[in-house]
Amino acid sequence: MKRVLILLLIGGSLFAKGVNSEKVFVVERESSSVAYIKDGLTREHMKNMHNMNHGVIKFKDDDGYLISRDGYVVKFSPNTLKKESEYKTSKSAIGFVIGKNFLAVANYDDKSVDILSRNLKPIQKIKTGSKNVGIKIYKDKLIFAQMDSDKVSVYKNENYGTKKPPHFVLEKEFNVGKMPFDAMIKGNTYIVGFFLTKGFGVIDLDKMKYKLIKVTADENKPVLKIPHFGFWSISNDKVFIPAVGDNRVLVYDKNFKFIKNIKVRGLPVFTSLSPNKKYIAVTFSGKDFPWIQIVDTNSLKVIKTFKFPGRVLHVRWSVDSPWLYVSVNDANQVSVINTKSWKLDRDIYQVKKPSGIFIYKPKDK
Repeated sequence: MKRVLILLLIGGSLFAKGVNSEKVFVVERESSSVAYIKDGLTREHMKNMHNMNHGVIKFKDDDGYLISRDGYVVKFSPNTLKKESEYKTSKSAIGFVIGKNFLAVANYDDKSVDILSRNLKPIQKIKTGSKNVGIKIYKDKLIFAQMDSDKVSVYKNENYGTKKPPHFVLEKEFNVGKMPFDAMIKGNTYIVGFFLTKGFGVIDLDKMKYKLIKVTADENKPVLKIPHFGFWSISNDKVFIPAVGDNRVLVYDKNFKFIKNIKVRGLPVFTSLSPNKKYIAVTFSGKDFPWIQIVDTNSLKVIKTFKFPGRVLHVRWSVDSPWLYVSVNDANQVSVINTKSWKLDRDIYQVKKPSGIFIYKPKDK
């Protein structure tokens, strides 16, 4: 009994030490709220955050920003948990990025991109005539995809490097695959995926050149759909792509040359790369919703498999401690895996229908 107590105390102290410097925010999908977790316990719920069905949270400096499915952008303090301001850009917003002195919000329903100040005051509205997705920033450029017109637009900030508010003008547009729907960025490379073209597009933002990369699974079968790019993982030398429609994770090198397919237990949806880039966590859909698998990025082999008592909607690696957080939607819990022993460490309760997990790491004072 004494030995067990010592082990529990050691585990608890390790957990507390690991999360004292980071704060965990979990979207409560059906409650218009966000759960705040500290030291392994749910401490508070930020309420009245609008439609959180696909809520996304990002942090910049000491500011937190949240975008709701029904077009609200909310600024809050991740330290006091107080809402500071909000602004409704449209009836449906899908994504946003944070610059040094602005936010850019991609809208669905009014077919525009909104430029806001960091305090959420409107600066500029770019009307595109299309649903807009995959919004990213690179140096003085704002890049986003237009679903309805099969284009990627690159806008340039005329006031970049000055103290003036940003003002964006069109620099170049690329005709790309059919119905682009999400994107990611790695350095100067913008990567866009499509609903109706069997591949993904790559734009070199320095050379302003575009190319299409065909994606295939085993036996040269085309992958019918590439999931949201938040579900990809890019390490220093490899790109990991969950092949929706096949039980494989596709592996490419940094130049998008195919390396191999990793066979996994089901249809993968999400691959999440660990901070040290040694592992990816893979989640699944359908009958394999309750499972995740851990893949070693060096050997490209599955090293561990976990099953949970409900659908796994999201995972997030701790910033500075050996934890992998797992949102188990049906069980109303966030489970925590110890990434040193690869064992389930604990379950965190009092979280209602959790989905997205987001971590804020305060600056060292």
